[in-house]
Amino acid sequence: MLRPLYDRTMALADHPKALWWLAAVAFVESSVFPIPPDVLMIPMILARPSRAWLIALVALLASVAGGLLGYVIGAFFYDSIGQPILEAMGKADKMAEFNTRFNDFGFWAVLIAGVTPFPYKVITIMSGWTGMPIVTFVATSLLARSLRFFLVGGLLWKFGAPVRDFIEKRLGLVFTVFCALLLGGFLVLRYL
Repeated sequence: MLRPLYDRTMALADHPKALWWLAAVAFVESSVFPIPPDVLMIPMILARPSRAWLIALVALLASVAGGLLGYVIGAFFYDSIGQPILEAMGKADKMAEFNTRFNDFGFWAVLIAGVTPFPYKVITIMSGWTGMPIVTFVATSLLARSLRFFLVGGLLWKFGAPVRDFIEKRLGLVFTVFCALLLGGFLVLRYL
């Protein structure tokens, strides 16, 4: 089901208005779209490495703006839009338990979802639904998405095509391990 959508998204990377398509994909991926903007970023940066930072910046700004749409969906349209999206992703059954803990760890939830393969759209909707402070949400989204997109852009700018395989297959795992180590480090410091 996702393969035709993935192939279509990849074809957009060669389009003359690829930056606009990247912005559109990054925006909707943060609230409803299942394909991450990395699938456009990677071929775009490989084709024009000198634009790596601009491409990462476009993905960052559009993704955070899309995250705000997810936040609004959660805050104002959860019953009609947000819940069906989360149900389609198989996340609806965990909502009550998640809501009780979410705002206690909201900064970490947004940071981890913004950097790892965990669907960022789930966190954007949940942030609005649980009433996370908007300043915390935006600041953490900017940090997380900057880490993700600028790291991908920087690796491709520096190493080019050889790093593409690594990014496509293992970067999510590396980000997940990094976040686990970061959280573990903070817990160790807290209890020392």
